[in-house]
Amino acid sequence: MVKNSFISMISQEENKENRGSVEFQIFSFTNKIDRLTSHLQLHKKDYLSERGLLQILEKRHRLLAYLSKKTRVHYKEVKELIDQLDKTKTRVDYKQFKELIDQLEKKTR
Repeated sequence: MVKNSFISMISQEENKENRGSVEFQIFSFTNKIDRLTSHLQLHKKDYLSERGLLQILEKRHRLLAYLSKKTRVHYKEVKELIDQLDKTKTRVDYKQFKELIDQLEKKTR
């Protein structure tokens, strides 16, 4: 009984993060891309990981295209944030990423 209630608490916390949102998916793909690029720098002949990286890049590209069609302003904010994080080479979790997006939205309003 205790185990089931613990699992339900975890699933409720995960739902708060809204893992199905386009922004979260773009964020998670960006983290995967960072991990795979560092992996491929060490293992240059790992062609399966390279193929997976290309697939993830294409998925992120499609999501960014969808976001640009849906809301152009929001797309620019997410793209600027991703570029800024790439330049500084910093890793953030989703909560920090969401806070940064909210700050950018407030600036544009």
